[in-house]
Amino acid sequence: MTNKRVTDTAVTHTTVTGERVRKRRGSALGRLWRQSTGRFGLIVVGLVVLTAAVSLVWTPFDPQRVEITDRWAPPGWPHLLGTDNTGRDMLSMIMAGARTTVFVAVGAGIVATVFGVLLAALGALTARWVRETVAVLVDILIAFPVLLIAMMISAVWGGSLWIVVWAVGIGFGVNIARVMRPELRRVLRSDFVMAGKASGLTPLQNLGRHLLPNVAPVFIVQLSWSMAVAVLAEAGLSYLGFGASVTEPSWGRLLADLQGFLTVYPLSVVWPGLVITITVLALNLLGDAIREATDPTLREARGSTRREGGPSARRARTHIPEVIS
Repeated sequence: MTNKRVTDTAVTHTTVTGERVRKRRGSALGRLWRQSTGRFGLIVVGLVVLTAAVSLVWTPFDPQRVEITDRWAPPGWPHLLGTDNTGRDMLSMIMAGARTTVFVAVGAGIVATVFGVLLAALGALTARWVRETVAVLVDILIAFPVLLIAMMISAVWGGSLWIVVWAVGIGFGVNIARVMRPELRRVLRSDFVMAGKASGLTPLQNLGRHLLPNVAPVFIVQLSWSMAVAVLAEAGLSYLGFGASVTEPSWGRLLADLQGFLTVYPLSVVWPGLVITITVLALNLLGDAIREATDPTLREARGSTRREGGPSARRARTHIPEVIS
């Protein structure tokens, strides 16, 4: 009978905990959607991902199909965004280029996450000589611009999207490590982390259970910024000829192909430049909105500021993120 009561209690506790987690996730998503920047970021990023998925199976025309008789067709039917100097459909090329953008952004984000979290953990949880070595390594790596590293690697191994993904991911992984390391050290001195150590948690268990969740808002902002700059880096490298190959659709390569016709057909350059700008802006705004929706300290500070009101409260709100971080 006693074992049955213990089992029932454990099942009930697990059910209640699961319900609380689902409620927290739902409330965080609701707070994200209530923010105008969050809605904008979610909608734009969702549209880019959806466009990339649809382009795998369908585009209005073959993105690589050349029709000299249709060159420089104005926007209209059947070419909704017009055509370029070789008669290729602009909408089809932009849809196909979204695949490259999503691949580079997600790939660079994964590489940056793994590399950045690994360096940050080594720089915060290990012995003193290891922490100092990691700090020096981060300072050395961060001195090299990401685009320069990618161009050097591409010059040796040839232009490739994988080169862009690894170069951008490692480069911005160093930035993530530099920001997360002091945050991990700060959380490491908290009472609940000390209690976890006393209860027998290993450093890896403490990292996954206490440290990473408490630095997640800062990490999310850095990751979204890294993915946004990855989109810019891919476009810039493809524009310079070090990124996507000629057979791979890319917004940056499309800009490079059409730059010579800017004064004659300026609208053809507007479309790829516009989608790059909107995508990068959406990723940045989405990262900031996710941080505000998931960081309780920012919500508490914002709520107290609203209750106080007045110009002095608004000035104090401006400095709150600096004090917290």
